[in-house]
Amino acid sequence: MFGLLKNAFQVKDIRNRIFFTLGMLIVFRIGTHITVPGVNAGAIQNLASTGLFSLLNTFGGGALSQYSIFAMGVSPYITSSIVIQLLQMDIIPKFTEWSKQGEVGRRKLNQATKYLAVVLAFVQSIGISIGFNQLSNLGLVRNPGLETYLMIALIMTAGSMLVIFIGDAITMNGIGNGTSLIIFSGIVARIPADLVTFYEDRFVNSSELTTNIIFTVALLVAMLLVVIFVVYIQQAERRIPVQYSKRATGSNQAAHLPLKINSAGVIPVIFASSFMMTPQTILGFFAANHSEATWYQVVNTLVNFREPIGAAIYTILIVVFTYFYALIQINPEKMAENLQKSGAYIPSVRPGRGTEEYITGLLMRLSTVGAVFLGLIALLPIVASALWNLPDSLALGGTSLLIVIGTALDTARQIEGRMVKRNYQGFIQK
Repeated sequence: MFGLLKNAFQVKDIRNRIFFTLGMLIVFRIGTHITVPGVNAGAIQNLASTGLFSLLNTFGGGALSQYSIFAMGVSPYITSSIVIQLLQMDIIPKFTEWSKQGEVGRRKLNQATKYLAVVLAFVQSIGISIGFNQLSNLGLVRNPGLETYLMIALIMTAGSMLVIFIGDAITMNGIGNGTSLIIFSGIVARIPADLVTFYEDRFVNSSELTTNIIFTVALLVAMLLVVIFVVYIQQAERRIPVQYSKRATGSNQAAHLPLKINSAGVIPVIFASSFMMTPQTILGFFAANHSEATWYQVVNTLVNFREPIGAAIYTILIVVFTYFYALIQINPEKMAENLQKSGAYIPSVRPGRGTEEYITGLLMRLSTVGAVFLGLIALLPIVASALWNLPDSLALGGTSLLIVIGTALDTARQIEGRMVKRNYQGFIQK
């Protein structure tokens, strides 16, 4: 990894992209410390244990605890992406048509995603402001009223769209996926504060020093093993043998078609987290008058990952999105068509429809393993946090770990790809 970075910094184009990415992330980190006017950020510190607060604060790198202009982060954009992708499945014919138009269609869909993200950001900003103000005993917003809430919503919506712009700029002119890197930077930025909290809970404010030392060592070993396991699964792939006909190449050539065990990557985790945020945001509109109502308590329990049933729903969402995004990421129909056009075939499998069915079946089996893997990694820290009274942020440790490792591996692959491309171009020029 360090050797890759050393070689990357020796190439001007890649070095400039890395510096651009770091510069954009610094701008994001500065924005997380600019508090929205008209609020008292200190009033919501006691809400740190709630599910919505933990999710938004973790993904925003502490932006919500400051109630900053970037408090919404990229969550409205992620929710909007989920909605637009669902609408492409023959629900809105125009979106389905755009999805088949290549680059031009992708631009139109991306534009529609951003327009919807503006609406969602505005609604979510009002929802969390009203909800958190009520839960903080009317201490968050200094002068509650329609005008104040609209001002806060406009500022937070503008902040969210600026974060989305930063993410797009990183994707186009930097290294890695901008949206994932923004979430990555937010999670990494919270690590020092989480370590301090853990140290104070286990060593400063506790008399059981020996027990806590043993527990800490065991926790570190467990985390190391989980990291190794996650990296192994994220890199694992099934190689399908592919044969090229003599007519296409002049001779029989063998190759392989790689399918990752977890082809969806960390996207299902991000989608599931964003999906859990939306109902909690809507509940914020009813917090003032219905917080004691039975229906409110039931719905709040269902969408709070800190509760057993909420954690189960969160895990199920991860599994569902794993299958959903795997089929979007790898289109078996398109893959079978491309193989047929290039004169390639899978041994013992009929070209065309037979190849499509074979790839679909194999992809579903691989996604089953990937879904169980993602679900377990996301669920186990929540269970461990409840059993051993770990810091609230560690309940999202599995989710955070998947995002951090997945983003790091993806960024490293992109740097390596650019290095290979540069060497290839240099060889051609010679």
